[in-house]
Amino acid sequence: MRAATPGSSGRSGSSAWRPDGEHEVRGHVFRDEGGGSSDEEAEATAPAAPHRVTWRKLTFLPVALIAVLLATWLWFEQADLDALTRNALSNGQVSKALWQHIELTVISTFFVLIIAIPLGILLTRRMFRKATPAAMALANMGQATPAIGLLALLVIWLGIGRRAALIGIIAYAILPVLSNTIAGLRANDPTLLEAARGIGMSPMGVLTRVELPLAVPLILAGVRTALVLNVGTATLATFGGGGGLGVLITTGITSQRMPVLIVGSVLTVALALLVDWLASLAELLLRPRGLEAGA
Repeated sequence: MRAATPGSSGRSGSSAWRPDGEHEVRGHVFRDEGGGSSDEEAEATAPAAPHRVTWRKLTFLPVALIAVLLATWLWFEQADLDALTRNALSNGQVSKALWQHIELTVISTFFVLIIAIPLGILLTRRMFRKATPAAMALANMGQATPAIGLLALLVIWLGIGRRAALIGIIAYAILPVLSNTIAGLRANDPTLLEAARGIGMSPMGVLTRVELPLAVPLILAGVRTALVLNVGTATLATFGGGGGLGVLITTGITSQRMPVLIVGSVLTVALALLVDWLASLAELLLRPRGLEAGA
C-alpha cells in the first residue's frame, strides 16, 4: 500500500467522496494496489462461454460416413462377385432392406415417444406417483429380456410379420425415454415451480412452460439413446419376418458370402451413427437457450 497526499480531503473529513479502493487512516489517504472494482475485474477476466455447435462438430461425422460408404462402393465395383452374391445384392434388394430398416426405426421411435413421454409426465403427478415403481419394473423387464427371445415370444403370440417386430422394438426402447422423462421432471427446482404457481399459472401452464422446458435436455438424451437402440434392434426383425438390413446380414452369414455381410453391416453401422448425429444435433438446437450457460 502507498500513502497518497490528503490534499483537500482534510477540509471535508472522512465523509468526503473517495473512489473505490481508497480509504483514510489518521488524515492520510491510502489506495490499494491494483485498486478498482472487483466486479469489473471479474467480468474482464471471465472466460467467454464456448460455442457448443461448431462447423467441425457438424461436418466431421457426415464426411467420415460418406468416405466409408464411398470406399465400400468402390471396393464392390472392383470386386469379383459370384452369381449368388450378385443375386442377393441386385434388383433393388439393398435399397429395399435399407428402406424397411428406416421405416422400422421411425415407426417404433414414434410409438416410443407417444407412450413413454406422456407416461413419464403422468407418473410424476402426485396422484400417480405410487405407480412409478411398477411402471419402471415393467419397462426394465422389457429391456432386460434378450431381444431375440422377446421377438420369438411375440412371433409365437402374434404370428410372423412386421407387427411383432415393431412391438418388440418398442418394448426394448421405452426404458431410456421413460426414465429420463421422470428424472428430468423430478430434477426441477421446487422453488421455480412454486414461483410459477404463485404468479397464477395453471397446473398445465406450469407443466408446459416451466417443467418440460427445463427437462428437455434429459428427455432428448433418452430419445437419442432410444433411437440408437431401435436401429440396432431392428436388425433382428428379420427373424420375425419384419425385413430390414438384418436380411442382408443373415443372408451373408448363412450363405457364407462376405460381400453381402459387409454391405448389411456397413449400412447398419452407418445408419446408427447418422441417427445418433441427427439426434445430437436436435439435442443442441432444441435445448432451451437459457440453459446454455449452465451446460
